[in-house]
Amino acid sequence: MAIGFINGEWIPVDQAVLPIDERGHNFGDGVYEVIRVYQGTPFKMREHLVRLEKSAEAILLTMNYSIDELEALIAEGLAKTGLQEASVYLQVTRGIAKRVHLFPDVPASTTMTIRPATDLPATVREKGVQVTLVEDERWKNCYIKSLNLLPNVVAKQKATDAGFYEAVFVRDGIVLEGSSCNVFLIKDGVLITPPANRFILHGITRATLLEIAKEIGVPMEEKEFGPDELLAADEAFLSSTSMEVLPIVEIDGKQIGAGIPGTISRDLHKNYRAKYQGIGV
Repeated sequence: MAIGFINGEWIPVDQAVLPIDERGHNFGDGVYEVIRVYQGTPFKMREHLVRLEKSAEAILLTMNYSIDELEALIAEGLAKTGLQEASVYLQVTRGIAKRVHLFPDVPASTTMTIRPATDLPATVREKGVQVTLVEDERWKNCYIKSLNLLPNVVAKQKATDAGFYEAVFVRDGIVLEGSSCNVFLIKDGVLITPPANRFILHGITRATLLEIAKEIGVPMEEKEFGPDELLAADEAFLSSTSMEVLPIVEIDGKQIGAGIPGTISRDLHKNYRAKYQGIGV
Protein backbone atom coordinates (compact mmCIF):
# COMPACT_ATOMS: atom_id res chain seq x y z
CA MET A 1 0.00 0.00 0.00
CA ALA A 2 1.30 3.45 -0.93
CA ILE A 3 0.33 6.69 0.80
CA GLY A 4 0.70 10.42 0.26
CA PHE A 5 1.03 13.39 2.59
CA ILE A 6 0.51 17.12 2.13
CA ASN A 7 0.88 19.70 4.89
CA GLY A 8 -0.57 17.66 7.74
CA GLU A 9 -2.98 15.41 5.85
CA TRP A 10 -2.48 11.80 4.80
CA ILE A 11 -4.07 11.11 1.42
CA PRO A 12 -4.24 8.44 -1.32
CA VAL A 13 -1.27 8.84 -3.66
CA ASP A 14 -3.58 9.27 -6.66
CA GLN A 15 -5.65 12.06 -5.09
CA ALA A 16 -5.39 15.37 -6.95
CA VAL A 17 -4.09 18.00 -4.52
CA LEU A 18 -1.64 20.31 -6.33
CA PRO A 19 -2.79 23.96 -6.20
CA ILE A 20 -2.31 25.82 -9.48
CA ASP A 21 -0.15 28.46 -7.75
CA GLU A 22 2.21 26.04 -6.00
CA ARG A 23 5.79 27.44 -6.19
CA GLY A 24 7.25 24.02 -6.89
CA HIS A 25 4.93 23.70 -9.87
CA ASN A 26 5.52 27.23 -11.18
CA PHE A 27 9.24 27.72 -10.51
CA GLY A 28 10.73 24.43 -9.33
CA ASP A 29 11.18 26.49 -6.15
CA GLY A 30 11.96 23.76 -3.67
CA VAL A 31 14.14 20.87 -2.56
CA TYR A 32 13.67 17.14 -2.06
CA GLU A 33 15.07 13.92 -0.60
CA VAL A 34 14.65 10.20 -1.22
CA ILE A 35 15.06 7.78 1.69
CA ARG A 36 15.21 3.99 1.33
CA VAL A 37 13.48 1.87 3.93
CA TYR A 38 14.89 -1.61 4.57
CA GLN A 39 13.10 -4.14 6.77
CA GLY A 40 10.84 -1.37 8.07
CA THR A 41 13.72 0.92 9.07
CA PRO A 42 14.65 4.09 7.12
CA PHE A 43 18.37 3.90 6.28
CA LYS A 44 20.46 6.99 7.12
CA MET A 45 17.23 8.97 7.67
CA ARG A 46 18.81 11.64 9.88
CA GLU A 47 21.58 12.24 7.33
CA HIS A 48 19.04 12.64 4.52
CA LEU A 49 16.94 15.07 6.54
CA VAL A 50 19.97 17.12 7.56
CA ARG A 51 20.85 17.40 3.88
CA LEU A 52 17.27 18.43 3.10
CA GLU A 53 17.50 21.19 5.69
CA LYS A 54 20.86 22.34 4.29
CA SER A 55 19.44 22.41 0.76
CA ALA A 56 16.51 24.49 2.00
CA GLU A 57 18.85 26.91 3.78
CA ALA A 58 20.92 27.27 0.61
CA ILE A 59 17.88 28.58 -1.30
CA LEU A 60 16.71 30.71 1.65
CA LEU A 61 13.72 28.47 2.30
CA THR A 62 12.40 28.02 5.85
CA MET A 63 10.94 24.53 6.21
CA ASN A 64 7.55 24.14 7.88
CA TYR A 65 8.55 20.93 9.68
CA SER A 66 11.63 20.28 11.80
CA ILE A 67 13.86 17.26 11.27
CA ASP A 68 12.39 15.60 14.37
CA GLU A 69 8.87 16.23 13.10
CA LEU A 70 9.72 14.78 9.70
CA GLU A 71 11.18 11.68 11.31
CA ALA A 72 7.95 11.22 13.26
CA LEU A 73 5.86 11.72 10.12
CA ILE A 74 7.89 9.15 8.20
CA ALA A 75 7.42 6.65 11.04
CA GLU A 76 3.68 7.40 11.07
CA GLY A 77 3.43 6.94 7.32
CA LEU A 78 5.31 3.66 7.38
CA ALA A 79 3.00 2.39 10.11
CA LYS A 80 -0.02 3.33 8.00
CA THR A 81 1.32 1.53 4.92
CA GLY A 82 2.74 -1.49 6.67
CA LEU A 83 5.56 -1.50 4.14
CA GLN A 84 8.86 -3.11 5.10
CA GLU A 85 10.71 -2.28 1.86
CA ALA A 86 9.80 1.25 0.81
CA SER A 87 10.94 4.46 -0.81
CA VAL A 88 10.13 7.76 0.90
CA TYR A 89 10.04 10.87 -1.29
CA LEU A 90 9.99 14.22 0.55
CA GLN A 91 9.52 17.59 -1.15
CA VAL A 92 9.53 21.05 0.41
CA THR A 93 8.62 24.12 -1.66
CA ARG A 94 8.30 27.82 -0.91
CA GLY A 95 4.55 27.45 -0.65
CA ILE A 96 1.34 28.43 -2.35
CA ALA A 97 1.04 32.00 -3.60
CA LYS A 98 0.30 34.04 -6.71
CA ARG A 99 3.01 33.59 -9.31
CA VAL A 100 5.58 36.36 -8.86
CA HIS A 101 9.36 35.96 -8.70
CA LEU A 102 9.83 37.55 -5.28
CA PHE A 103 9.51 35.25 -2.27
CA PRO A 104 5.94 35.26 -0.90
CA ASP A 105 5.19 35.69 2.79
CA VAL A 106 3.53 32.28 3.14
CA PRO A 107 4.47 29.02 4.89
CA ALA A 108 6.48 26.41 3.06
CA SER A 109 4.63 23.41 1.62
CA THR A 110 5.70 19.84 2.42
CA THR A 111 4.57 16.78 0.52
CA MET A 112 5.63 13.16 0.82
CA THR A 113 4.93 9.81 -0.74
CA ILE A 114 5.74 6.40 0.70
CA ARG A 115 5.66 3.62 -1.90
CA PRO A 116 6.92 0.06 -2.24
CA ALA A 117 10.61 0.09 -3.10
CA THR A 118 11.66 -0.75 -6.64
CA ASP A 119 15.02 -2.50 -6.61
CA LEU A 120 17.36 -3.03 -9.53
CA PRO A 121 17.07 -6.46 -11.14
CA ALA A 122 19.86 -8.70 -9.86
CA THR A 123 21.06 -9.31 -13.41
CA VAL A 124 21.73 -5.59 -13.93
CA ARG A 125 24.06 -5.43 -10.94
CA GLU A 126 25.70 -8.76 -11.79
CA LYS A 127 26.48 -7.73 -15.37
CA GLY A 128 27.18 -4.03 -14.80
CA VAL A 129 26.04 -1.16 -16.99
CA GLN A 130 27.13 1.00 -19.89
CA VAL A 131 27.31 4.78 -19.47
CA THR A 132 28.07 7.77 -21.64
CA LEU A 133 30.00 10.96 -20.89
CA VAL A 134 28.13 14.22 -21.58
CA GLU A 135 28.91 17.91 -21.23
CA ASP A 136 27.56 19.34 -17.98
CA GLU A 137 24.94 22.01 -18.71
CA ARG A 138 23.61 22.32 -15.16
CA TRP A 139 23.88 25.28 -12.80
CA LYS A 140 26.86 25.64 -10.47
CA ASN A 141 25.16 24.68 -7.19
CA CYS A 142 24.69 20.96 -7.74
CA TYR A 143 25.23 20.25 -4.04
CA ILE A 144 21.69 21.58 -3.47
CA LYS A 145 19.12 18.83 -3.99
CA SER A 146 16.90 21.18 -5.94
CA LEU A 147 13.72 20.44 -7.86
CA ASN A 148 15.35 22.03 -10.93
CA LEU A 149 16.37 18.79 -12.63
CA LEU A 150 15.63 19.50 -16.30
CA PRO A 151 19.27 19.11 -17.52
CA ASN A 152 19.52 15.86 -15.55
CA VAL A 153 16.26 14.56 -16.97
CA VAL A 154 17.18 15.40 -20.58
CA ALA A 155 20.67 13.90 -20.20
CA LYS A 156 19.24 10.70 -18.73
CA GLN A 157 16.65 10.38 -21.49
CA LYS A 158 19.19 10.96 -24.27
CA ALA A 159 21.51 8.39 -22.71
CA THR A 160 18.70 5.85 -22.44
CA ASP A 161 17.59 6.49 -26.02
CA ALA A 162 21.18 5.85 -27.15
CA GLY A 163 21.31 2.51 -25.32
CA PHE A 164 23.17 3.61 -22.18
CA TYR A 165 22.08 3.18 -18.58
CA GLU A 166 23.30 6.55 -17.33
CA ALA A 167 24.80 9.88 -18.40
CA VAL A 168 27.91 11.05 -16.54
CA PHE A 169 28.56 14.80 -16.51
CA VAL A 170 31.91 16.32 -17.46
CA ARG A 171 32.66 20.00 -16.82
CA ASP A 172 35.89 21.70 -17.95
CA GLY A 173 37.53 18.33 -18.46
CA ILE A 174 36.58 17.02 -15.01
CA VAL A 175 34.25 14.07 -14.38
CA LEU A 176 31.61 15.05 -11.80
CA GLU A 177 28.65 12.69 -11.30
CA GLY A 178 25.79 10.96 -13.07
CA SER A 179 22.39 12.46 -13.76
CA SER A 180 21.10 10.88 -10.55
CA CYS A 181 24.13 9.34 -8.86
CA ASN A 182 27.73 9.73 -7.76
CA VAL A 183 30.71 8.22 -9.59
CA PHE A 184 33.67 6.21 -8.28
CA LEU A 185 36.67 4.61 -9.91
CA ILE A 186 39.23 2.13 -8.59
CA LYS A 187 42.81 2.18 -9.82
CA ASP A 188 45.61 0.03 -8.42
CA GLY A 189 43.45 -0.81 -5.42
CA VAL A 190 42.66 2.82 -4.54
CA LEU A 191 39.05 4.03 -4.40
CA ILE A 192 38.72 7.50 -5.96
CA THR A 193 35.71 9.82 -6.18
CA PRO A 194 35.30 13.54 -6.97
CA PRO A 195 35.52 15.86 -3.95
CA ALA A 196 32.32 17.02 -2.28
CA ASN A 197 32.27 20.56 -3.67
CA ARG A 198 29.50 22.67 -5.17
CA PHE A 199 29.55 20.77 -8.47
CA ILE A 200 28.29 17.42 -7.14
CA LEU A 201 25.57 16.22 -4.83
CA HIS A 202 27.03 15.24 -1.48
CA GLY A 203 25.53 11.77 -1.66
CA ILE A 204 24.56 9.95 1.51
CA THR A 205 25.43 6.63 -0.13
CA ARG A 206 28.70 8.17 -1.34
CA ALA A 207 29.63 9.16 2.23
CA THR A 208 28.62 5.74 3.56
CA LEU A 209 30.83 3.99 1.02
CA LEU A 210 33.80 6.14 2.00
CA GLU A 211 33.18 5.14 5.63
CA ILE A 212 33.03 1.48 4.61
CA ALA A 213 36.24 1.75 2.59
CA LYS A 214 38.01 3.06 5.68
CA GLU A 215 36.54 0.29 7.84
CA ILE A 216 37.63 -2.53 5.53
CA GLY A 217 41.02 -1.07 4.66
CA VAL A 218 40.49 0.09 1.08
CA PRO A 219 42.70 3.15 0.39
CA MET A 220 40.63 6.11 -0.81
CA GLU A 221 41.05 9.59 -2.23
CA GLU A 222 38.63 12.40 -2.92
CA LYS A 223 40.15 14.13 -5.94
CA GLU A 224 39.34 15.39 -9.39
CA PHE A 225 39.88 13.16 -12.39
CA GLY A 226 39.23 13.43 -16.11
CA PRO A 227 37.61 11.13 -18.67
CA ASP A 228 40.94 9.49 -19.56
CA GLU A 229 41.51 8.46 -15.95
CA LEU A 230 37.98 7.10 -15.70
CA LEU A 231 38.41 5.14 -18.92
CA ALA A 232 41.71 3.71 -17.65
CA ALA A 233 40.19 2.56 -14.33
CA ASP A 234 40.43 -1.04 -13.18
CA GLU A 235 36.86 -0.75 -11.88
CA ALA A 236 34.19 1.95 -11.80
CA PHE A 237 30.73 2.21 -10.33
CA LEU A 238 27.76 4.48 -9.69
CA SER A 239 26.18 5.02 -6.27
CA SER A 240 22.89 6.39 -5.00
CA THR A 241 20.12 5.61 -2.53
CA SER A 242 18.24 3.56 -5.11
CA MET A 243 21.23 2.12 -7.03
CA GLU A 244 23.32 1.36 -3.94
CA VAL A 245 26.49 0.24 -5.80
CA LEU A 246 26.12 -0.31 -9.55
CA PRO A 247 29.26 -1.36 -11.49
CA ILE A 248 30.17 0.34 -14.77
CA VAL A 249 31.60 -2.08 -17.33
CA GLU A 250 31.65 0.13 -20.42
CA ILE A 251 31.86 3.86 -21.17
CA ASP A 252 30.98 5.08 -24.66
CA GLY A 253 31.84 1.67 -26.08
CA LYS A 254 35.16 1.30 -24.23
CA GLN A 255 35.48 -1.58 -21.80
CA ILE A 256 36.38 -0.74 -18.22
CA GLY A 257 38.88 -3.12 -16.64
CA ALA A 258 37.96 -6.72 -17.32
CA GLY A 259 34.51 -5.73 -18.57
CA ILE A 260 32.79 -7.29 -15.56
CA PRO A 261 32.02 -5.97 -12.06
CA GLY A 262 35.26 -5.93 -10.06
CA THR A 263 36.06 -7.48 -6.71
CA ILE A 264 36.43 -4.21 -4.77
CA SER A 265 33.11 -2.89 -6.10
CA ARG A 266 31.42 -6.14 -5.09
CA ASP A 267 33.05 -6.08 -1.65
CA LEU A 268 31.93 -2.50 -1.03
CA HIS A 269 28.38 -3.39 -1.97
CA LYS A 270 28.39 -6.48 0.22
CA ASN A 271 29.46 -4.36 3.18
CA TYR A 272 26.95 -1.63 2.30
CA ARG A 273 24.18 -4.23 2.41
CA ALA A 274 25.48 -5.43 5.75
CA LYS A 275 25.09 -1.86 7.06
CA TYR A 276 21.39 -1.61 6.32
CA GLN A 277 20.75 -5.21 7.30
CA GLY A 278 22.23 -4.38 10.69
CA ILE A 279 24.75 -7.22 10.69
CA GLY A 280 27.93 -5.13 10.80
CA VAL A 281 30.93 -5.34 8.48
